[in-house]
Amino acid sequence: MTAHPFDAVLFDLDGVLVDSELLANSVWVELLGEHGLQMDRTAFMARAVGSTHAALFDWLRADHGWQRPDTFLPELDARLARAFTATPAIEGAAQTLQALTAAGIPFAVASNSLRSRLHMKLEAAGLAGLVGDRAFDPAHVGGRGKPFPDLYTHAAAALGISPTRCLVVEDSVTGVTAGVAAGATVWGLLAGGHIHPDGEAALRSAGAAHILRTHAELREALGLSVPA
Repeated sequence: MTAHPFDAVLFDLDGVLVDSELLANSVWVELLGEHGLQMDRTAFMARAVGSTHAALFDWLRADHGWQRPDTFLPELDARLARAFTATPAIEGAAQTLQALTAAGIPFAVASNSLRSRLHMKLEAAGLAGLVGDRAFDPAHVGGRGKPFPDLYTHAAAALGISPTRCLVVEDSVTGVTAGVAAGATVWGLLAGGHIHPDGEAALRSAGAAHILRTHAELREALGLSVPA
């Protein structure tokens, strides 16, 4: 078997495997506007990518003086559920997961998404069968999502591999910070269709050792071949 530089690969979901960021942020900005807070989508996305809902609500309250009404969260959940039924996979994501499987390299997904949305997006993108039960969310670690390292240490433990032998693939400073804190090697993947608010320089500053822009580049860097 060909030697590979890592014993496992741990993926973020949004912006790394599925192209969901524009869908989600458009829903947020539209609904915030209906509830009295007008925000530029790019500015909102700069804070939202990689974050949790709890952290976003804290930020909106602290920096914008906006308090969430009781009706906001149920409506947000309903609209996101509708939007995420159309979540596409990022080009080449399925081939990367297939190539890892063929090479015998275990992988998992660690996402700040709520569990129901995480699985909804994987299903819509056609990746659920490839990922199986190796998808983890903050509820698996007592709500301590990224930038805490807990999600990545939990995912590595579930695979039976030390985080120091794992590659984490991320597209946000929040996620890179979590991967580095877990002791993993982190690569940035800027393959999503949205504007990446953190950008290459910010990911490198957070500790990303390498920046890639397509799944084809990721597979090449890992020495993987797409199964025939």
